[in-house]
Amino acid sequence: MLSAHLVPARNAFDGTDLIFTLNSAAQARAALGESVINATVGALLDDNGRLVVHESVMGLYRQLTAPEIAPYAPITGDPAYLLALTQRHWPMLTSYGIGVATPGGTGALAVSLRNMLEPGQRLLTAAPYWGPYVTLAVENGIVMDTVPYPADGELLDVVAWRGACEAILRTQGRLLLWLNDPCHNPTGRSLTTADRRALLQMLRDLTPLGPVTLLLDFAYLDYARDQRTVRAALDEYAAIGAERDVLVGASLSLSKAFTLYGARAGALVFPWSTDTALGAALATSCRGTFSNCARAPMSVLLRMTRDESAQRALADEHLRWSTILTQRADALDTALQAEGLRAAPWDGGFFVAILLDEPFAVAERLQAEGVFVVPMKEGLRVGVCGLKVSDAPRFAAALRKCLAA
Repeated sequence: MLSAHLVPARNAFDGTDLIFTLNSAAQARAALGESVINATVGALLDDNGRLVVHESVMGLYRQLTAPEIAPYAPITGDPAYLLALTQRHWPMLTSYGIGVATPGGTGALAVSLRNMLEPGQRLLTAAPYWGPYVTLAVENGIVMDTVPYPADGELLDVVAWRGACEAILRTQGRLLLWLNDPCHNPTGRSLTTADRRALLQMLRDLTPLGPVTLLLDFAYLDYARDQRTVRAALDEYAAIGAERDVLVGASLSLSKAFTLYGARAGALVFPWSTDTALGAALATSCRGTFSNCARAPMSVLLRMTRDESAQRALADEHLRWSTILTQRADALDTALQAEGLRAAPWDGGFFVAILLDEPFAVAERLQAEGVFVVPMKEGLRVGVCGLKVSDAPRFAAALRKCLAA
């Protein structure tokens, strides 16, 4: 039923989110006593399906005093928090540059759209991508274009990426590229060093055509197979950021790193920028959308920076769960190949992607087998964050059956 009170363009939505809808359906089936594999959720679960919460973080949360929770935070966020969050990624930096606190990484992405593009202009990102990217674009009147994320064993298609970037620059005079690397959601892989360097050089080469903004979407870096590859990637991004020809920013979040999903703590930072006009624009966007962010998670991060014991405990928790995620991803990859299916290699994060045809039909058939995944245009997103090792053979067998149907 249409609402006369809505403008016509706002009558076209159903108000649901695919990921949360599928997760709810899986939980409802499990509550009826069915044996369900729920690989939809984007939160870390133990082998009993319980939410993992890092005790090192919650211990500090319980120590917070009223002044660390109740007062308004500054509209742009506590500067000490912004620096501490930036230094989690680039410890050598002594400034976060230009930045604002946001409600999670999603808030950072939204603020970037409001300030880097005009309504009707085009955003570029790699496909497959996190589904809400489209929602964010639509809500800001932006059109989203995609370029192919390299398939396993293939090189980045630099020609396609350059063509897309150059076309956008020549059409609208500016480029905003959202890059979810390393630990890409949903593939679970990262760009190779060679691919990353080729991409960054291509962006350098295009700056004479107009302002180029590279926004790095980070969420899962603490859960990688090899932290050395994460560090190497961050150093590459720091190098191009320090050149200041390409504006390099980052969408940062405590949701996964601190298992504080519901606290909605994040930031949008441009660590190598000193542009006061940029800072004023971001601050205005904060005030005009969500105003202030929650103070409590900022206080938790600041306590963490002063507590070496808590830092060591958190590092141990990250190592433990990175190891478990590696075991889960490897078990799934082995099971898929044992069934004669496409491999799903994993470098880090909470997901892997299984590329296949008719993903929505396959996902629906999987539900009949008690297996829940998130379909997307290119295939299936599988949450190894909730898939225990012992479920891998059943998952792969069910998938093979559904593909043969």
